[in-house]
Amino acid sequence: MRTKTKMISSTLFMSLLLGYSASARLAKRGTGEIKCPVVLSGFVAADSTPTDFDSYATSPFNPDYVRGEEKFSTILQFPDVESSRFDNASTKAVEVTINDKSIFQTQNGFRRAGLQIQGDTNEDGPGTEGVRTLHFSVKQDPERTLNLTHEYLNVWHEAADFSSNQFNFQTGTIIGSSGSDKNNFQILNRQNTEVWSTPVDATAWQNFAITLDFVQNTLQVYYSKNDDPLEAVTDALSNDNSGAGQYQIGMLKKPTDTDDVVNSGFQETGISEGQIYGGIFLEDSADGCVSL
Repeated sequence: MRTKTKMISSTLFMSLLLGYSASARLAKRGTGEIKCPVVLSGFVAADSTPTDFDSYATSPFNPDYVRGEEKFSTILQFPDVESSRFDNASTKAVEVTINDKSIFQTQNGFRRAGLQIQGDTNEDGPGTEGVRTLHFSVKQDPERTLNLTHEYLNVWHEAADFSSNQFNFQTGTIIGSSGSDKNNFQILNRQNTEVWSTPVDATAWQNFAITLDFVQNTLQVYYSKNDDPLEAVTDALSNDNSGAGQYQIGMLKKPTDTDDVVNSGFQETGISEGQIYGGIFLEDSADGCVSL
């Protein structure tokens, strides 16, 4: 479903590493304190411009994946919203949008655009070593609402061979379901079994952290709203975290009325949808360290 990302430029990687990792124990972003070393940073600088995201030299994300023909300078928006828990005056939220042209490679069934943090390589990358916690906050855009009669895959970790995901964070009408829980965010494990869910809030920031222990093969979920500290909402659950791969953050809207979701199916015309993200980073959670 995707291709291997290019390596981050050494200059940008070192600047991100020094900016976020050197002071990781004491760094403040909004009301959330980053306690643990940052491994991969998806923070968006407050002075970022759209064209910054079209270049490896200036974007915290891979400028080539995952998108259709449109560049990220067109896909990404900077909504005028309050800071998420781990953002402050030096960083800002970013909105991933999709439209009728959001077709990645030949995946004609999907409408898709997404972010891959620079430095997150498909094999032997820093994101799949030891114990890692992915942080992200989401907020809804009243002008670009989701059509929850479809299934949306928003955040996930995809194995290097593209055959499966170690976890999925999704919403909408899951294909094959009645849609009774379409208004919930759901977190699924490697076996596509729900481990936790919560209603989509139309106005609040919703903060998530997912800890993957690549040694013990477990998954644990943390959650809060707005500026509240994160709390564990599951125990460390058994999960198959093997297979390396990359973190995917954005929007993948699946079609309806098909058995081949990648290549065919129904997508309405005139799509204009978005998902707002803030506070994206991956931290080292060795010794149980999780920023709350």
